[in-house]
Amino acid sequence: MGRYVFKLPDVGEGTAEAEIVAWHVKVGDVIHEDQNLVDVMTDKATVEMTSPVSGKVVALNGAPGEMAAVGSALVELEVEGAGNVKANGGAPVKAVPAKAAAPKVEAKAPEAKPAPAEHANPAGMKAAFATRAEGDKPLASPAVRQRARDMGIELQYVPGSGPAGRIGHEDLDKYVASGGRSARGGGGSSYAQREGVEEVKVIGLRRKIAQKMQDSKRRIPHYAYIDEIDMTELEALRAHLNDTRRAGQPKLNVLPFLMRALVKVLPLYPQINARFDDEAGAVHRHAAVHIGIATQTANGLIVPVVRHAEARDIWDSASEVARVAALARDNKASTGDLTGSTITVTSLGALGGLATTPVINHPEVAIIGPNAIIERPVVRQGQIVVRKMMNLSSSFDHRVVDGYDAAAFIQKVKALLEHPATLFMD
Repeated sequence: MGRYVFKLPDVGEGTAEAEIVAWHVKVGDVIHEDQNLVDVMTDKATVEMTSPVSGKVVALNGAPGEMAAVGSALVELEVEGAGNVKANGGAPVKAVPAKAAAPKVEAKAPEAKPAPAEHANPAGMKAAFATRAEGDKPLASPAVRQRARDMGIELQYVPGSGPAGRIGHEDLDKYVASGGRSARGGGGSSYAQREGVEEVKVIGLRRKIAQKMQDSKRRIPHYAYIDEIDMTELEALRAHLNDTRRAGQPKLNVLPFLMRALVKVLPLYPQINARFDDEAGAVHRHAAVHIGIATQTANGLIVPVVRHAEARDIWDSASEVARVAALARDNKASTGDLTGSTITVTSLGALGGLATTPVINHPEVAIIGPNAIIERPVVRQGQIVVRKMMNLSSSFDHRVVDGYDAAAFIQKVKALLEHPATLFMD
């Protein structure tokens, strides 16, 4: 038997280190070639690391949330044959400088704790399943925890079928189907007091988002501008195009029309389609319009990029928005899919918001946010009429974009959206 050390490879983009997000194996597991070992993250892209060999896991280096340097040892395996480490357990055959190697922390398999036969839940009902010992924290992803909170279910009483008792969505479904009930329902008082504090370590994508938002607000003096737009004519056009679209064409929402308006107006305001390197003191104005599409996923807010929006019609724009958003939601977006945007669009209109003050996606200098379209009475030529109105929110980096220019830019976008035929005129 030999020893094989799997090291963190270069994941591209000149990355020197990556964050360990989640382990998919534990010490003692016998794994096969190409099996997923660990998820690591860099620059908001999560990468699955698979094993190049088959063997038995004897050590894992690093815990979720810790940073691992490129070239440092992640997993040690016992394999058939010589492996890639000397038989006496010394340094790997291809030596790595000591400073590049991460400290070895051998993980120990958790000791099983006997679960009590019965355990009363907070509502006073005995749990329908065997539960964890008092004080044992249930393991679950942020998405599962959020769903459990929405359902009013205490994860303490849900048995997990995953590694180390990890709870998945299917475990929640089985719990409810088998007679488990939420803490808010099923005969218990809806006014019962709730106790306890759950500590959630901020790691992975959530930490990247937190760092980026903090950096953006700390470095960028935001200038917010909101105006209302009469979307009645555009909504009529959109409905007509959706009713008459050909097979294979996507259903249109407001975003492709807004994207078309942006690419027509941005050449007049090149300082807005830009990225500001404030450390170098240089604004990089881009001819191409690469639009970031803020997308809510189970793991948090991600911004995939529609490249060269200026060369796309509304149908192609809609298809590309759907494609990159699906990649982001399915956690399949590459680093290239998530970088290089020159301006970002973020929309909460589907939730009914009237106005927002969006945070700029640093190092960009502008972000545009359409809100809900609402029928309301307005005055037109001295008459009160019902129109479909939408507030368009925006934020600009005041170091680069003057308030006058920001307002003039939005006014031109507004004019195009209120007279949608002009979107298609050269």
